[in-house]
Amino acid sequence: MKGRDLLPQEIVESKILLLRGKKVMLDKDLAMLYGVTTGNLNKAVTRNIERFPDDFMFQLSKEECAQSLRFQFGILKRGQHLKYLPYAFTENGVAMLSSVLNSKRAVQVNIQIMRTFTKLREMLATHKDLARKIEEMEKKYDHQFKVVFEAIKQLLEPPAKSKRKVGFLREKEK
Repeated sequence: MKGRDLLPQEIVESKILLLRGKKVMLDKDLAMLYGVTTGNLNKAVTRNIERFPDDFMFQLSKEECAQSLRFQFGILKRGQHLKYLPYAFTENGVAMLSSVLNSKRAVQVNIQIMRTFTKLREMLATHKDLARKIEEMEKKYDHQFKVVFEAIKQLLEPPAKSKRKVGFLREKEK
């Protein structure tokens, strides 16, 4: 089985979050991708904790869980709480996981995750390069092309979300 066929790229991309200014993956998501329980993944990490310095892995605070992850975990019923605070693994931490988890699936999944991180980094660099080149061209050419450059800049920016009313309109409101 090839690493590219194991997981769709979109699934891996959807599991990458931005926390504390770093692109990370949560222990529960990694465990699901690797086909192990979150507890077993964390036990393997704990047995090899010297391989995971702070820039490879960190534990989320209660505040981070409440703010960043409340929608991912859903609404908890009264009395239900997260038993353990989740761990977040940076790209280097995910790479280190391959030396801790010794299954063929873990190696293949790890290859796919590394490819996804690389792809995201390349896309980000390309976007920055393109924006820089447009600014250089804007300085170089005269005022007549300003409209063109403004239109290109608007295309590079993410679209603003419209706030539409939710629900049905009665006949008088239409």
